Amino acid sequence: MNDSMNPAANARGARSGPSEGSAARAPISELAAEVDAWEKNEVAKFVSRAPERAGEFRTLGGFPLKRTYTALDVADTPLDDIGLPGRYPFTRGPYPTMYRGRLWTMRQIAGFGTAEDTNQRFKYLIAHGQTGLSTDFDMPTLMGYDSDHPMSEGEVGREGVAIDTLADMEHLFDGIDLEKISVSMTINPSAWILLAMYVALAQKRGYDLHKLSGTIQADILKEYQAQKEWAFPVAPSVRIVRDCITYCARNMKRYNPINISGYHISEAGGSPLDEVAFTMCNLIAYVDEVLKTGMQVDEFAPRLAFFYVCQADFFEEIAKFRAVRRVYAKIMRERFGARNPESMRLRFHCQTAAASLTKPQYRINVVRTSLQALAAVLGGAQSLHTNGMDEAFAIPTEEAMKISLRTQQIIADESGVADVVDPLGGSYLVESLTTQYERAIFAVIDEVDANGGTIKLTQEGWFQRRIADFAYETALEKANGGKTVIGVNKYVEPEEKFDIELHPYDASTAERQIARLHRVRRERDNARVAALLDRLVEVAKREDENIMPVTIELVSAGATMGDIIEKLKGLWGTYRENPVF
Repeated sequence: MNDSMNPAANARGARSGPSEGSAARAPISELAAEVDAWEKNEVAKFVSRAPERAGEFRTLGGFPLKRTYTALDVADTPLDDIGLPGRYPFTRGPYPTMYRGRLWTMRQIAGFGTAEDTNQRFKYLIAHGQTGLSTDFDMPTLMGYDSDHPMSEGEVGREGVAIDTLADMEHLFDGIDLEKISVSMTINPSAWILLAMYVALAQKRGYDLHKLSGTIQADILKEYQAQKEWAFPVAPSVRIVRDCITYCARNMKRYNPINISGYHISEAGGSPLDEVAFTMCNLIAYVDEVLKTGMQVDEFAPRLAFFYVCQADFFEEIAKFRAVRRVYAKIMRERFGARNPESMRLRFHCQTAAASLTKPQYRINVVRTSLQALAAVLGGAQSLHTNGMDEAFAIPTEEAMKISLRTQQIIADESGVADVVDPLGGSYLVESLTTQYERAIFAVIDEVDANGGTIKLTQEGWFQRRIADFAYETALEKANGGKTVIGVNKYVEPEEKFDIELHPYDASTAERQIARLHRVRRERDNARVAALLDRLVEVAKREDENIMPVTIELVSAGATMGDIIEKLKGLWGTYRENPVF
């Protein structure tokens, strides 16, 4: 190869020495004066001829943006806080080699109709290269109602898969080896029952529970703060989360018993800052509860996991992910005394922002999703879901899901971004934003601590008010054009017609689902189920006993989700929210 064809040789030839007065090579003591002179001379003259765009320059989350960033902007960030990938405080990634060793898990979420319907979608996605399963459940399942409950009418299998009994779980994962693929389940108030069904299914198949990998979301505090799905009051709900964490720590070493979620905080209208800061507040509450059982932090912390959204502001999102890793590491080591590095590594699943998708010009959602997915990868996500372009209308079609999966595969195999660990590390902008985010997250945590803690402020509506305030401000900005949304308030096509094929809802879904539910009730030993339900109540009354083992027995005996939820409502009651205005 001659030198004209050799990039390395060309680079050597270009090294003729630094240009005179180069700001990049100026000593830090001289840099401030040089930047000031640049602003007063080159910038001032140029702006007088060609003014900059009107308005403020700031991130989506409200952080002000300077014209340019230099070494001055990272001078107060200790080098140890940036560090190296796989080393405390893990700013640059939880693992030393990141995607050079293993790509992120491509986990497209799926769930609709009956278990058989969703099973077919799972197998379709696996056939096209998906490497992990992620499950959406219908509203009755999320709320703990059986499919034949009056509250379930019209909702069975509509926005997710309907699961009432262990029989449904068997059909959901029919033909899928759960020891070889990880499974995420997005469910919260009734999460422990789904986890019990998953365990019962694994036991029935003869699996080693320690070989199962995946996640149950189970993050109930963010439900009261943002998503509004609950069954019981706060205290017993947090106790159930504690029991999931302690059970999995002892019986399912590779399984994540909770996925502390900022995604839903964002989707409810929260700011990018509050998305990550609130997850840290909720983390602290959960860890405090588990520690009360006598379990040591290093026994369970390595399996804690997180779920974040990737919004539209490209560099802010990357900095957000890097900052929250650093914050988590410091919390686990300094606040809770963790010694195992695994306890300090924040690992997260990411989903592109459903709230950013538009019905107008819906095909351009592919571009939005691609940029968001790229930011998630540059921010170091461990698994990723990319939204379908038609998701603003309905559950995505198979074609939309395939395009979303191919988006991830192009980023992984064609873009080159997976070849270098934390390629934006050292960027003045990214490092400056990362440090700003870290300090802002700790400021939120300090405010929560000073005012009584997460559970108290959740019950008082403090978190809810912050979400509502930011959501209102964002809505106003979109309405007055201050926040651009292409196709909605800029480059609008008023005569647009939607020539789109939507995912159909099968009208027979409820009938098929309820038929299986009734069959399970007829064939089970109802006396045994009744006795186990009574034992469930006794276990629930004893704070020091874990609720998981009796729940596993119940679902194995044919108890329905509704049986379990309604029995415990008789003991604990339900939750009534104080409205936030």
